[in-house]
Amino acid sequence: MSDQDQFDDIPGTYLFDRHRSRQGYHLNMFFFSLMKPENREAFLADEEGYLDGFPMTPEQRKGVLERDWLGMIKLGGNVYYMSKFGATLGRSFQYMAGAMSGVTQEEYADMMKAGGRSIDGNRSKSEEN
Repeated sequence: MSDQDQFDDIPGTYLFDRHRSRQGYHLNMFFFSLMKPENREAFLADEEGYLDGFPMTPEQRKGVLERDWLGMIKLGGNVYYMSKFGATLGRSFQYMAGAMSGVTQEEYADMMKAGGRSIDGNRSKSEEN
């Protein structure tokens, strides 16, 4: 079993390995470009036009435009680079984590304060059988 397969067995775990790194290269270069103020301004002024400069897959482009945070992770996005995108939009890391978890920012904060996500249903898929 490869490292990827081992982690894919755990619900909600998307290992950023060499495969996802290659898959998400152009997506992550878009995120990284947002470190420069002039690029953030250009993106916010014309999102689709700015994205034309990055040869992403249609699914990655859709993820960006629809703010599909978890989808971008699954498509090779690096969460640390993606945080540049969140900051460009005025979104905190906590907001993004909540969205990836299917809850609001406030619900995510409350869950973390209460000790985190329950382990029920979040163990190895193969152990369920």
